[in-house]
Amino acid sequence: MARDGAWARDVLGDVVVSAKELHDRVLELGRQITTDYGDRPPLLVCVLKGAINFMSDLMRAIELPVEVDFMAVSSYGAATKTSGVVRIVKDLDVDLAGRDVLIVEDVVDSGLTLNYLRQYLGARGPASLEVCALLLKEGEQRVAQSLKYVGFSIAPHFVVGYGLDVNERFRNLDAIYTYVGRS
Repeated sequence: MARDGAWARDVLGDVVVSAKELHDRVLELGRQITTDYGDRPPLLVCVLKGAINFMSDLMRAIELPVEVDFMAVSSYGAATKTSGVVRIVKDLDVDLAGRDVLIVEDVVDSGLTLNYLRQYLGARGPASLEVCALLLKEGEQRVAQSLKYVGFSIAPHFVVGYGLDVNERFRNLDAIYTYVGRS
């Protein structure tokens, strides 16, 4: 059943990434992760809530016995721009020591949140720590990032859909759209 956003047309702009493009790219990323990790299945760390749809599809595209855990961080609040202040809302339940860890992130814009997460999780002694980001906003990084896996590079617009939200709305859209708000 398609969730194409007809109910939200007054606040959605253009389609940035279609449902088919998302599906195809997630399968490609899953194949690449399967190949790269081989006999070392990674622990997938989903950054809630925005990455939940991506994580769900990605873990099914990886042909390894992966484990998953979740953390919630906040740097946006109710705003559409990051505050730069990162707050851990929910921490991991598993020990990272000696594990191959793959952070599954929705959007990398300023890079501040991801930089914080890398330091925070890296201090727990994982064997490796990599990132799989669904979206990379072009030209927005304030912190240099080395991203092993990127779904799509996009223009620096605020986007919703496929897990991404504004005030907890629009996560259930199948595609990713620019958010234009009420006119």
